[in-house]
Amino acid sequence: MHALLRRYGRAGDPVSCVALPEGLLNRGYRLVTTRGHFFLKHHLDGDHAAIARQHDVILRLAAHDVPVAPPLADREDSTVTVLDGRCYALHPWVDGRHRRGRELTHAESDRLGKLLGHMHMGLEKVCSDEFPDGLQEGPEGPSEGLGGAGPGDDASADPQDTYALIEDLLALVRRRPRDSFDELAEHRLVERRALLERNAHLRPAAVPTRGWVHGDFHPLNLLYRGGEPAAIVDWDRLGVQPRAEEAVRAAVIFFLRDDGTLDLAKVRPYARAYRSACGAGTAELAAAVHRVWWERLNDFWMLRWRYQLGDHRADPGFPASAALSVWWTRAYEDVRAAFTD
Repeated sequence: MHALLRRYGRAGDPVSCVALPEGLLNRGYRLVTTRGHFFLKHHLDGDHAAIARQHDVILRLAAHDVPVAPPLADREDSTVTVLDGRCYALHPWVDGRHRRGRELTHAESDRLGKLLGHMHMGLEKVCSDEFPDGLQEGPEGPSEGLGGAGPGDDASADPQDTYALIEDLLALVRRRPRDSFDELAEHRLVERRALLERNAHLRPAAVPTRGWVHGDFHPLNLLYRGGEPAAIVDWDRLGVQPRAEEAVRAAVIFFLRDDGTLDLAKVRPYARAYRSACGAGTAELAAAVHRVWWERLNDFWMLRWRYQLGDHRADPGFPASAALSVWWTRAYEDVRAAFTD
């Protein structure tokens, strides 16, 4: 830690460094020094150039009044510090907390939609300046609560591939000593296969409107100070994707109830504010709702982590996430109306 902080002229000497529990793709630490409090991020992918590009975008977004926590530059004026082959970034510490949709009022849900729309407009301006020679794709990898078509892939999930995955997962579930999670996983896998068979003809075919997006916009990547958003963090998945789908995915994560239903009374003001802030039409939102619904039908990343990778970090979110697809299919028209009214 002393060696890393010496790269920064005014960071001071380390006093304490505590690992933060949140985060699936990188490691974060609350760092206290003789000069203040910082957030230290260890970028596990180690792509120096990609991280530097993300930082350039974040710095530009700050000038467009998007709430961010811009990285600090070291003595060599670089925002990415490489130590023993590992990439680190130092950010100012943001005093704030994460808030789920259940904590947001209707007015705060409206402000959340405005924030996302404003961010998308800022990204459109900033990234057009930053990458004038063309669009660049975001990195791939599992996103909070999402699966199906990966970033940069416009093709919707193929149900034939999903059927094969379901069989593989069922075989893994059934060969192990069973607990209540395994019983639920088997039930949901069999249920989802039947649901897909009944709805396979609804696979999306239209090519969506693409634009620059955060790529992982959800409650753990947004810090609030009181009732106001203080900083959008974790820009590792910045890239070009179907823009309105990020708005739908974010709402599905923010406003998901424990019973696997969505709080549509809060989705409605959120979606209206998003459309107003970025000029997205109701047809674009309706298409996004359909594609994200389809992704959810074909999404088993939580079970893949548990049974194929032996990673149990996503297990707590599985019951509500798995129930959502069943409820959403029954309430399809109501969900679409909430995003388009």
